[in-house]
Order: sequence, then C-alpha cells, then structure tokens
Amino acid sequence: MLSRVAESIYWMSRYIERAENVARFVDVNLHLILDLPVGVQAQWEPLVATTGDDEVFAEQYGEASREEVIRFLAFDAENPNSIVSCLRAGRENARSIRENISSEMWEQLNDAYLLVANTSEQWAMDEPHEFFREIKLASHLFMGLTDNIMSHSEAWHFSQLGRLIERADKTSRIVDVKYFILLPSIWDVNTPFDDIQWGALLHSASGFEMYRRTYGLISPNEVVAFLLLDREFPRSVLYCLARAEESLHAISGTPLETFSNPAEQRLGQLRAEFAYAQVKQVLATGLHEFLDAFQTKLNLVGADIHKTFFALRPVNGEPMDEETTDVGEV
Repeated sequence: MLSRVAESIYWMSRYIERAENVARFVDVNLHLILDLPVGVQAQWEPLVATTGDDEVFAEQYGEASREEVIRFLAFDAENPNSIVSCLRAGRENARSIRENISSEMWEQLNDAYLLVANTSEQWAMDEPHEFFREIKLASHLFMGLTDNIMSHSEAWHFSQLGRLIERADKTSRIVDVKYFILLPSIWDVNTPFDDIQWGALLHSASGFEMYRRTYGLISPNEVVAFLLLDREFPRSVLYCLARAEESLHAISGTPLETFSNPAEQRLGQLRAEFAYAQVKQVLATGLHEFLDAFQTKLNLVGADIHKTFFALRPVNGEPMDEETTDVGEV
C-alpha cells in the first residue's frame, strides 16, 4: 500500500487514542476530587505533566486551576495535544484517505470532532463528566467500527500499531506521574487517601474491576505490575507492546522472534524487556528511571517505524521531493 496512506492511518489512530486518554485523565481527576479528605487541595498540575506539556502550559496560563487545565487540555487549538487538536488532526488524516476507510468510520470521526468543536466551553465546565464521557464513547465507537468493518489487512494493522503504541506511552506516563508527582505528602503513603489515588489510577485505565478480580486489595506494587506487566489486560504496557509487535510482523510478513528491519528489532527487544521483567526489580532500580527510559525507547520505535515505512527514499540515487511522496510503497 502507499506509504502516505499507511502513515495517515497510523496517525489517525494515534490521535484518536490520544484524545481519549486525555479525556480519561481529566475525568478521573474530577472524580478523585470528590473523594479528597477535608482540607486536601485538588491537584491539577499532574494532568498537564502527564501529557508532557507542563512547560507550555506554564508559559501560557501560569498557575494550574480547574478551568485553565480543562481549557488547555480540551479546547486549546494551539496545544497540539488537546482533545480538539487531536481530533482535528485525526480527521484530517482520515480525510486524505477516505477511499481506504469505511463511510461509517469517517462519519463517526467527523461527528467526534464536531462534538468538541461545537461544544460550549461553559457547558463543558458545568457538566465535565458528561462531556468527557461523550469523548470516550466516541473513541470506543470508532475503534469498534474499525475492528468490525475494516478488513484486517495491512491498513488495519497500521491502525492497530498506532493505537497500541500511543496507549502504551500514555499508560506509562500516568503510572510515572502517580508515583512521582501525584502523592502530596510522604505521610499519605499506605493511608486510605493513598488507596483512593491508586484506585483513581486504575480507573483512568478502566482497569479497577479487572485489577480487583486478579489481585483483590489495592497494593501499589501490584497496581504497577498490573498496568505495566500484565499479559491479558488490554491497556497494560506489555499487552500493548505484544499486540503492536504482532501487527508490525503481519505488515512485513516476517515471523515473530525474527526481524527484517530496525523497527521490528527495537520493538521486539522492548517487548522482551517487559515480558521478562519483575516488578520488584523495576521498583528496586527506580520506577521513574525505568519508565523514563521506556518512553525514550518507545519514541525510538516510533522513529524507526517512520524510517522503515513512511520516510521518503531515494529513487535512482536522486532524493524524492514532497510531490512524489505518494509513490512510495510499504
């Protein structure tokens, strides 16, 4: 298939997954505030830190407040990681490949964008739970249409690849933020308030009930193990890496446990690192350091995917220009 088509499908899915994750972070924090002990101030800075845009936010808005953070993460068109920006970028990618996706997929993505673009900021501030619920449901519907209508060929695997890499990145970030930033005081460790926060972390990944079925009582170490190393939970980092690796090999036709390009090699190494990791070892060496290194490695996987499948290549020794991008095939 054409490289530009593959790239648009890949980024379409990444942007939709990113928009859903932002909605998850904000909605869970709003619920968490309802459970805060008397006298404990609500925290909004960690939400911006989760997206990695804390410096940009500080320059534009200054101190983090409920209204400013929601506006920045949901409606700020200048913020490339806001919900409206992600859905707009996802829609533009879909627009360029209309013939490669179903009409139902296009209509759903277009409706999701218009939902945010036409929503009154004041209504979102007054009814935030309903607003973010609509965003999450719109993303789920789009993914359901993708899985049940789109042929499970190369295009579908590129969609899977983008969605799973984005999900793995965001799951690692919310664990990192909780462990390093979210807890306001060391005196809150192992208290009911600490349990509430770890429960909120599980809710942000829609994993609270699945965790309780597997582990029972909330334990920070087991929450970390569940979100990073669980082989069956669809939003755990290891699960995402394993399924992304399967899609990458389905695209190239290379058998698993082998590699034919740098992207397969790097993703396979990263998946193996998580597959054979133990949470005690991860915590002993430093969770923040482990996750920071993981995010760097995942970015390199993304760079290798771009170089392998999307980047311009010389033709007869001559560099390709922008006008000939669409003749490259993957």
